[in-house]
Amino acid sequence: MGIVAGLDSSPDFTRIVVCDADTGAVLRQGYAPHPVESPDGTARPSDVDPQAWLLSLGEAAGGGLLEGVQAIGVSAQQNAVVPLDAQGNTVRPAMVGGDKRAQVAAADLIDALGGREAWAQAVGCVPQAAQPVTKLRWLAKTEPENAVRAAVLMQAHDWLVWQLLGRPVRRTTDRGGASGTGYWSAATGSYRSDLVELALGHQAMLPEVIGPAEAAGTTPEGLLISAGTGETMAAAFGLGIGLGDAVVSLGASGSVMAVHPEALVDSSGMITSLADATGMHLPVVTTLNAVRTLRGAAELLGVADLEGLSDLAMKSTPGSHGLVLLPYLEGERTPQLPHTAGMLAGLRRESMKPEHLARAAFEGMLCGLADALDVLRGRGVEVRRIFLLGAAAELSAVQAAAPMLFGAQVVVPQPADYGAIGAARQAAWALGVSQGTLDPRTPPVWQGAAAQVLEPGEELAVGQAVRQQFVSVREQTHPGAFRA
Repeated sequence: MGIVAGLDSSPDFTRIVVCDADTGAVLRQGYAPHPVESPDGTARPSDVDPQAWLLSLGEAAGGGLLEGVQAIGVSAQQNAVVPLDAQGNTVRPAMVGGDKRAQVAAADLIDALGGREAWAQAVGCVPQAAQPVTKLRWLAKTEPENAVRAAVLMQAHDWLVWQLLGRPVRRTTDRGGASGTGYWSAATGSYRSDLVELALGHQAMLPEVIGPAEAAGTTPEGLLISAGTGETMAAAFGLGIGLGDAVVSLGASGSVMAVHPEALVDSSGMITSLADATGMHLPVVTTLNAVRTLRGAAELLGVADLEGLSDLAMKSTPGSHGLVLLPYLEGERTPQLPHTAGMLAGLRRESMKPEHLARAAFEGMLCGLADALDVLRGRGVEVRRIFLLGAAAELSAVQAAAPMLFGAQVVVPQPADYGAIGAARQAAWALGVSQGTLDPRTPPVWQGAAAQVLEPGEELAVGQAVRQQFVSVREQTHPGAFRA
């Protein structure tokens, strides 16, 4: 079919990959940071002029990178809200990131609809500070004049697609992006405009949700632009995950997501019911404590970096000589224990060695993520294979413990721009459908990610014992934490 491009506009930079439309082989790449700084230059701001995304896109695409490209897909950071006035101009800078200033607004919204279960039933998730619906509530309470002027609501990938198409009258989004807003239901496939009004104080125009293989439009130059999607959905699509696959992402916090044929409604709020970029569903469970657990342990033990902590942990054995670390260092979301603290149990004279504490940090982090996996498994989500993402996935202590603790095959893909690759694959799909060479129900089959495959093997029984040790301490300390 030729060549296609995928661009991923993350919170900090734009990456572009140009791929062979038939095989997915990456032919060319581009990169540029966003020209964005906070006022003191130290932290990512919560408000960003979206023009910065276009500037870095232009820079990343320089040097003829897109020459010969027939279609482009767009992946972008999730939870970024771009409020526009009736003329299509930005009312204020885009509201991006975690945005802790909106925490009170989240609590207000939960109460206003009648509680967590009401939200779970309505849109498959309970408002969090980062979500667009919560940011709209914050805008209405804090900047009422801007809230009144907000006539159109877009997310980052919606806005970028719209700009690439020359700002047409028709504005579009996809199921994946819409499912993270807090005002679109993955279960019903429709917007809840009443929730927009509940948050913002009035109705606003929302982008049309188009299908995974549909094109958002064609540029005046004849370049096809696909639907686009959020970064999480694009990365899942770029990895090529399907039914039976889960992705465990190791950041400061952790997340577990899996492909499932139907939307899940979870009254506890632990599951966020997203849609993926293929027409399926992508339930996600988040833990607040993942790599931050390892960094805290490294600081406590005076170890310079996570590689050193991993080497130290490998001197211990599974079970850490009875040490169990409950890694709830900043409270926890899975289980719902927002005000709790971490705990170290099982201290005996023989276990009071640095290597055992180091091992307990890795096992505690991974057991917390295994708890999140069990939330999905408990709702009927099949998990046969687990993709492990993040820099920490390369650590030997993680790779040694993860298969036995997760009880499944673990795949550690080589680092790559999976969000951009997923966007390119979506572009190839839309291009093939437009040319009549691909089925709108079946995405193109691309070569899989190069990866290391780890099996639990004979260690499975050992891992189950370590999990049981962790669960026993968790239940003694927080009895019934996972009861609905």
